[in-house]
This record gives sequence, C-alpha cells and structure tokens, in this order.
Amino acid sequence: MVARSVITIRQERLGKELRKLRERAGLGLREAARATGINEGKLSNVEAGRAGVSAERVRFLAGHYGAGGTPLVEALEVMATERVRGWWEEYRGRLPRGHLDLAELEHHTGHLRTFEIVYIPGLLQSGEQLRASYNDSTWGTPEEQRELRVQFRRRRQEVLDRDDFVYEAVIHEAALRIKKADSGVARRQLKHILEQAERPQVTVRVVPFDVDNFRVGFAPTILGGPVPQLDTVLMDTPHGGNFLDAEAQLERYRRAFAAVQKAALGIVESKDFIHRLAQQM
Repeated sequence: MVARSVITIRQERLGKELRKLRERAGLGLREAARATGINEGKLSNVEAGRAGVSAERVRFLAGHYGAGGTPLVEALEVMATERVRGWWEEYRGRLPRGHLDLAELEHHTGHLRTFEIVYIPGLLQSGEQLRASYNDSTWGTPEEQRELRVQFRRRRQEVLDRDDFVYEAVIHEAALRIKKADSGVARRQLKHILEQAERPQVTVRVVPFDVDNFRVGFAPTILGGPVPQLDTVLMDTPHGGNFLDAEAQLERYRRAFAAVQKAALGIVESKDFIHRLAQQM
C-alpha cells in the first residue's frame, strides 16, 4: 500500500471519525486490528487519512465498533466513495493549504453560517473590496500572490450560485463601517451585500453597536455536514484558519452563533440598516 502524498481535509476527517468510533468502542489500535483482521499499519494509515478506504470497509469497521447503520456511518460511507478533484486543486502548492481546505468544505456543505466582527464575509466581498483587502503590501505578501488570492476567492464565491446552498451571514456594524479603501468602495460594498441578500438562499443580518449585553468576541464560521457530527468550525487567526471538529468545540460555537442570531436585527431591518449606512458613506 502506497501512502497518499497529499491528504485533503475531507480524507483526514473520514479517518478521524473512524478513529473516534474505535475509541468510543474502547478499542486500542492493536485490539481493533486483531478484531477486524486488518493490518495494524494499514488501519493506522486509514485513520490518519494517508490511505483510502472503501464504503464496504467503513461499514465493516463500524459494525465491529458497534456503530453500524447510523446516519453518521452512512455519511462516512458516502465520503469514502468520493472521487472529487475540485477546481481548488489547481491552486495546490500555490496557496496555503487552508485556502484549499475551506473551498473543499464549502463545496461539500449545504449550509454555511458565519459571523464577522471586523471583516466583510469573504463570500460577500465585492471585487473592489477583495483587492483592497489584499492590497496592503506591508504584510509582506508579493503582488503576484495577492492577485492569486483575489482570483481564488472570486472562484469560491461561485458557491452562492448553487440552489442547494444556504448561506447565513451575521455581520457586526463595525465590519460594515470599516473602510478598506475610500468611501466610494465602502458604499458600493454595502450595495453589493444588499444585492447578494436578494438571493433566496442568502440571509444577511446585522448586529448594531447599540445592542445591549452583546458578549460574543470571536467570529466563527460553521460549515454544516450531512449530519451534525460532521459539522466543521473555522476560526480565523492572523496566522491562518483553524478548523475545529471536536464535539465540545462544535457545541460551543453553535451556542455562540445562537447568541449572535438572538442579538441581530431581523432580515428586513438589517437590509434597511445597511441601506441607510450606504447613504451615509
């Protein structure tokens, strides 16, 4: 068996979920190998995402772990049969892996929820805003790399064209007011958000400055999986995005997003708010 030279985030997640099933069954790697008759090294590679696994093998392992027939295992079987080489693979080796991981997750999710405090959500950025966001060469990013990132994000935005994709963005007023360029760019960005919010699958809501008792100080993005256990949370940091999938982490950020939704204006009120703000720019 030849180990994969490139492991995608979905392959990694499939292996991780199989490991979780084994651990919940109280089996060590060596015990599981003996019980299933699978070579211990191969089983280790499968759980690390370094080796492929068939849907039949997923079902076989889940049965030995006492988890057969569940919606989670059925979803893992589907993941095992995927043979998708997405458009993002064109950028492998040219952009950091996190960019490709996010595009892959967006491709496979049907429901994405995001909250932003100081940035316009990437999928809602206008072309001008995109270039302004990547135009600060003081961060040491060469011009060619900045242009590549702009191009990549424009490709990512095509996910909003999907009829089966539900996008829910909650944006703090601070992000709407911060000017990455001049007032004209900021005004057109707000109008772009309003245009995108007219799509039936896109919801945009605003958390204004004057909301009382607002305590959420971080900005999670929750990418929905086919079952809740396969959700993924993205947390942006100055050094890149962190993808989180532990059950406790998922639950924490679901609660945080529920608090954000509770604090936000309604859909119509949010559109009116953005329209008024655009007029002030």
